[in-house]
Formats: sequence, C-alpha cells, structure tokens
Amino acid sequence: MNHKQRKVFSEIEEIELQLLLEGIYRYYGFDFRNYSLPFLKRRIWNLMRAEKLSSISGLQERVFQNPHVMEKILNDFSINVTEMFRDPRFFLSFRKNIVPFLRHLPYIRIWHAGCSTGEEVYSMAILLHEEGLYEKTRIYATDINESVISIGKRGKFSLKKMQLYTKNYHAAGGKSSFSEYYTAENENATFDSFLTKNVVFAQHSLATDRSFNEFHVIICRNVMIYFNKTLQNRVFNLLNESLCISGILGLGSKETIKFTSIANSFREVDTFEKLYSKIK
Repeated sequence: MNHKQRKVFSEIEEIELQLLLEGIYRYYGFDFRNYSLPFLKRRIWNLMRAEKLSSISGLQERVFQNPHVMEKILNDFSINVTEMFRDPRFFLSFRKNIVPFLRHLPYIRIWHAGCSTGEEVYSMAILLHEEGLYEKTRIYATDINESVISIGKRGKFSLKKMQLYTKNYHAAGGKSSFSEYYTAENENATFDSFLTKNVVFAQHSLATDRSFNEFHVIICRNVMIYFNKTLQNRVFNLLNESLCISGILGLGSKETIKFTSIANSFREVDTFEKLYSKIK
C-alpha cells in the first residue's frame, strides 16, 4: 500500500469512526464525539480485535444489534483508573490548604466528577471525617458509567490493594490506622457504611449534562486528558458555573486551567497539585 492509499484508508477510517460515534450518541445517548482522537482509535482497534472484526463499520453494525457490545464500549471509554488517596500529595495539600477554608463554612457541598468506582470519594470522606468536617458535608459522586457507580455504592474493593492504599493513606497525612475503615471479608475489603451516608452516587455525563448544584469543592482529576479541546472547554465552563465564589477546583497532575476561557476566574492555591480557588 503506497502513501496515497494509506492516506485514503486513514480518511475512510476516520469517517467510519465519526459515523460510529454519531450513531452511539443518537441511539444510546452517550456522547464520545469530542473525545481525544488518538484515545478513541486505540480503544476502537482494541475492541475490533477482541470482536474479531476487520472494519469499524462492522463494529457499528454489531453495536446496534448487540447491547452487550455497547456495554463493552462504555466500559472501555470510561477510564476507570483510580485508587484510594491516588497521588497522596494532592490529598496532603488538600488537607493543609483547603481544609482551613472549609472549616468556616456552615455546610459543605463537594462534587467528584468522573468518580469511576469511587475510591477517591471514600478517600475524601475519610479525610473529612478525620478533620471533623464530614458531618456537615454532602458529596456528590458522578460518572457516565452506571456499572462503576454501583461498585462505588457497594464499597467493596480487592483486599490485595489495601497494602498500596494504606501506604497512600499515610503519605496523604492519615491520622489513624487505615484498617479501621474497612472489614476484611474473603478476598474483599468492605468499607464502613458511615463513609457513604453523606454521599450521593449518580449518573452524569460531562459531555452532555448540565450543572445540578452550586458547590464549594469540585474534584475532576485525570478526566479531561481524554477529551479534545472543544469538550475540555465545555467541561471547564460547566465546572466554573458549578462553583461558588471562593470555591475550590482540583484537577489531575497533567491538567491545567491555563490557556482556557476560565483561567482569569481562578487563582492558584497549589501550582504543583493543581488546586485552584475561584475569584470571580
């Protein structure tokens, strides 16, 4: 295949991919049309290999005929890479720099956007409990994928991960024994139900849904790296609209509000850990 043929083939693939994403949006309501193109290509090709298909058009036909294939796409496109106290220095900075601000509030509303299976939601609940703030807090944990939300609701995670999570917890400034927060059952660690009594788990799409409350803190970490610029701007504006003045925005280590339309509305609280405060 010469260069011209490869170029044509690539253009056909992109058209097929656009048609697939448009069809998924119209038929199932999930909008992946503005996800990062390299990310989409990798995920689609992986699924095509798993389904033993030779074209994206073939995958499109199977998606509409078999809801289980759509479920595979949703699980594959929902990036469920998370852990308790992930990036411990972020939580340590939150404890040091944000908790003093939260102490002065009569009540606290926090939104974990793109919460995946909820490990970081439990981490925040533990942190706030140790700082004496959990009783006046309501945490909204949302994700596009209902199946991962259900895992978060159950609060059962692999016991094999507890060694890493314990290490993260202490590096994040934990004040107790991490094992006090869960019960070992067979191969699982079941976290204490009090950690979710003030948590609302719900499905929400950053690509299509609107703001649903005004928050004092929004955590949206390692989500927007999978979006293209159009969707990133949409989500940044959504998060900005959802934050009260002086509210806190927490992003992932590879994300920033610099060069976005909302950059002038925030000041940096911690440059390295990507914590920002809304000033206007």
